[in-house]
Amino acid sequence: MSQVLQIKSSIFDNREHQGISSQLGDEVLARLTQNGESRVQVRDFSTDPVPYFDHDWLQALSTAAEQRSEEQRRKVAYSDQLIAEVQQADVLVIGVPMYNFTVPAMLKSWTDHIARAGVTFRYTESGSVGLLDNKQVVLVLSTGGKHDEGVSDFMRPYLRTILGFLGLKNVSIVLADGLNMGEEARAQGLLRARRQIENLAIAKTEQTGEAA
Repeated sequence: MSQVLQIKSSIFDNREHQGISSQLGDEVLARLTQNGESRVQVRDFSTDPVPYFDHDWLQALSTAAEQRSEEQRRKVAYSDQLIAEVQQADVLVIGVPMYNFTVPAMLKSWTDHIARAGVTFRYTESGSVGLLDNKQVVLVLSTGGKHDEGVSDFMRPYLRTILGFLGLKNVSIVLADGLNMGEEARAQGLLRARRQIENLAIAKTEQTGEAA
């Protein structure tokens, strides 16, 4: 049985509403788990905000375990939990809306918490080596406009780089763009994204040999 970790990073999520990246992430999740043989864990930043990774957090991690204060132990335990969720997952579905040309602040904090030398990556004489391999990642991206990667879209370069740094190189992307450019552009962007989700489902079926 596979383990799926879904990350929802939209600040528009609440009890009555889900941002587009979260809605489409749910659709990806439904496709990936349609055989009923997956366990799913959802980390929703709207209900469980990720704290900013600051100097105090780094100090807690740098302090020997037996010398940590109670507050430092809580900080380390929190970061350890985020790392454990990724380590235990076979598939990650990460919903990412674009804010000011890049990823949401809490998603950046999440990557800061899970990037830990000796645990999720290590340094060698020939460079760094990621330790979170053998996992599938599906990035579900949403943008209000249309953006070229590396020109006005800094989400994709950052996510490819940080995930690859951690060893997560099996990355697929679902992109819904043009969502704030009028009804027609929004409909086309959502249609393209849902076609990409269908293609993900086809790829999974071909890989596993399961019936469609």
